[in-house]
Amino acid sequence: HVTMFAWLAVHLVGWGWRRAGRRWPAALIALPVPRASALGGIALATAYALFAGWGVPAQRTLLMLAVVMGLRLRGRHWPWPVAWLAAMAVVLLLDPLALMQPGFWLSFVAVGILFAADPGRAAATGAGRPWWRRGIAAVRRQLAEQAVITVALAPLTLLLFAQVSLVGLLANLLAVHWVTVLVTPLAFLGVLWPPVWTVAAWAVGLMSQVLTVMAGWPWAVFERPIAPWPLAAMAVAGGIILVQRWTWVLRSAGLLLVWPVLLWAPPRPAAGEFEVMAIDVGQGSALLVRTARHTLLYDTGPAQGEGSNAGDRVIVPLLRALGERLDAVVVSHGDSDHAGGMPAIAAAHPRARWLAPFADEPERRCVAGQHWAWDGVRFEIVHPWPQDYGAQGEPLLDDNAMSCVLRITHGPGRESAWLTGDIDAEREVRLAMAMPGARASLWMAPHHGSKTSSTPVWLNVLQPRQIVVQAGYRNPFGHPAPTVIARYRQRGIPWVASPACGAAVWRSDAPDAVHCWRDEDRRYWRWRQAGTADDGGPPAEPMPASHQGMP
Repeated sequence: HVTMFAWLAVHLVGWGWRRAGRRWPAALIALPVPRASALGGIALATAYALFAGWGVPAQRTLLMLAVVMGLRLRGRHWPWPVAWLAAMAVVLLLDPLALMQPGFWLSFVAVGILFAADPGRAAATGAGRPWWRRGIAAVRRQLAEQAVITVALAPLTLLLFAQVSLVGLLANLLAVHWVTVLVTPLAFLGVLWPPVWTVAAWAVGLMSQVLTVMAGWPWAVFERPIAPWPLAAMAVAGGIILVQRWTWVLRSAGLLLVWPVLLWAPPRPAAGEFEVMAIDVGQGSALLVRTARHTLLYDTGPAQGEGSNAGDRVIVPLLRALGERLDAVVVSHGDSDHAGGMPAIAAAHPRARWLAPFADEPERRCVAGQHWAWDGVRFEIVHPWPQDYGAQGEPLLDDNAMSCVLRITHGPGRESAWLTGDIDAEREVRLAMAMPGARASLWMAPHHGSKTSSTPVWLNVLQPRQIVVQAGYRNPFGHPAPTVIARYRQRGIPWVASPACGAAVWRSDAPDAVHCWRDEDRRYWRWRQAGTADDGGPPAEPMPASHQGMP
């Protein structure tokens, strides 16, 4: 649509310059119409791209238009790879971090594929053909271009989003032409007569309804885990090979390159072992527990404003990237920082079993004594107790005190993980008295490291070997509290907090290490001096070597 606007601007500026030349012929001599229309068209297209948000696709389009127009004015012609790379170089000079945006790769790869494959060559329209033959040829060209883009970008879309839209071809055929023929012209006309924008908004709403229906079709989306980059790069190359104008013998090699990505699955814990990932969701809680063949989510992350939550923005994309389907969801209590993502999780994983202290159905209510086993790993609810509920099943304590505490073990006397919600100090002491022989290999700090929890009695009884604190960067509550951190240090317990660690991963087969994702996949612009904290809180003690990354 930037191109369409530029085409319109070139013709309008050229028309206006010709009329001006009738009164001032010297102007035409100083600046001929082709040069004036090209310069004016690019200037107006630049203003349009800036007004539209100056996104990478708009930048790419504008720069390639400028290159083409500049070359034509000078009577030159560059091969398409040169113009394509020149536009890419200028975009990266303006914004080097554009490399991190999916739109950069989708935009430039799509245009490069159209240049290289030229899918409409066989369907090119001819001036000598009847109008209906030219119309059919134009439709065939559009179909060919959309099909090529859909096939070629499918591996790249899997790499970026862990999914491919199977209805994307039909959706694009409808939406692109609807926006081009109806919405964009109405938007332009609205500049001259604002009531037209009401019609444009109606057209956009109708298109959105149709696309929503299409997105709800069965098998509308194909999902696969995000593969390691070598496999992903092979698949992207395979998608490009598949759409080239080569023989089928050569193009079939593309299928061989794509196939490994379709079969790849992330490694899972061995039978009898389990893994806990404390997801970085800011000031909230969300933990993913995986066994050999099952997956559990403990808490669903915080709500993040009207219509937004960590479930939709963080947890569901993470589960898709890992190829996980939830078997169970345990919500510790009803506070929005723990239960904010429930609607998104429930919609994405409708078959999961749910447990929560505020559930209406008795079978979904979290009560001490409930237990089950998956793949040699035992899951046990140790709090709240039956007496904490009324006769009708209503909670008798406040939300924090009713927190559902989950203990995960893999065999008597072996490693265990405690997921504690926002349990308070009184409940900690009572649990310590009721379970004096309990021990914890991994302990999630209750209430994000609040000073109202992590009591000395609780720490002395459980004697945790590793502690993970889920808290937000520079959160207004001061979590984790300095007094709580002092207790950890007095007992020599290693701890990590999500602002500095990112997602924290602990495995029962390597219980002495918590792997921080920010150390595993550190960006080049992230720098931290050894022995200091970058979470905005008080400086932490140097992290043990086992916490600095994968062995």
